[in-house]
Amino acid sequence: MTATTLTAPVTASGRVPPLAGMRQTFTMAWRSLVAVKHNPLELVDYSITPIMFVFLFTYVLGGQMAGSPDAYLKYALPGIIVQNTLFMTMYTAMALNTDLTKGVFDRLRSLPIARSAPLIGRITADLAKHLWALLLMIGLGLALGFRITGGFGGFLLGTLLVVVFAAAVSWSAVLIGMLAGDAEKVQAFAFTLIFPITFTSSAFVVVDTMPGWLQAWSDVNPVTHLSDAFRGLLLGGAVAEPVLWSLVWAAGIAVVFYPLAMRAYRAKV
Repeated sequence: MTATTLTAPVTASGRVPPLAGMRQTFTMAWRSLVAVKHNPLELVDYSITPIMFVFLFTYVLGGQMAGSPDAYLKYALPGIIVQNTLFMTMYTAMALNTDLTKGVFDRLRSLPIARSAPLIGRITADLAKHLWALLLMIGLGLALGFRITGGFGGFLLGTLLVVVFAAAVSWSAVLIGMLAGDAEKVQAFAFTLIFPITFTSSAFVVVDTMPGWLQAWSDVNPVTHLSDAFRGLLLGGAVAEPVLWSLVWAAGIAVVFYPLAMRAYRAKV
């Protein structure tokens, strides 16, 4: 990435033309993706960790939860993917926080580029990484015996739904990354928030097995809706209600956190 690839003509008002801003956004996204080559540890987070999740949940919990690993894999794989996707949105927060504390945004601010390009570029790159991890886990699941009985269309719609939901949640991650003092605080907050939400949903267990008061929460838990929708699209079945509620939750999260995240971003950058 050079100044030549990022810079573009600026209008008299000081604004970058939309097409130039879009090119700059994709340049910043490519910068984030290429960084994986220079930081192999990111491959652990986006490749090895998802593989470990699938193996551990399937072969450690499968016999106890569903009688056999194969039976549990059919139920749990969509939930494992949803959980992994939500955890990975916090990598966006940590990366933005690191760039902020190391002065990367200070250097980018001196270039005549759209102010939103580094932020949108980061989110775009991270969504590509989410997609990579999702496809990797699906591929591993297929190798272990999982079957997509909902057809290729169901697979595509389910994948799109998870990515859209991740994009919405990414705005909450941006806000956390902007407000947290350091990457360690981002990570601590992520586990405190995401861990209980995912484990009190239908991602890993049937909601009917929970106590009544916990079922009431699980029934409105966005992770429950997303897990049920993704599971139904992959395996076939009635999915209209969970898909609708997943989209409602995604829209609500974006409406709440997008303006807050952008306000915090503009204040920092």
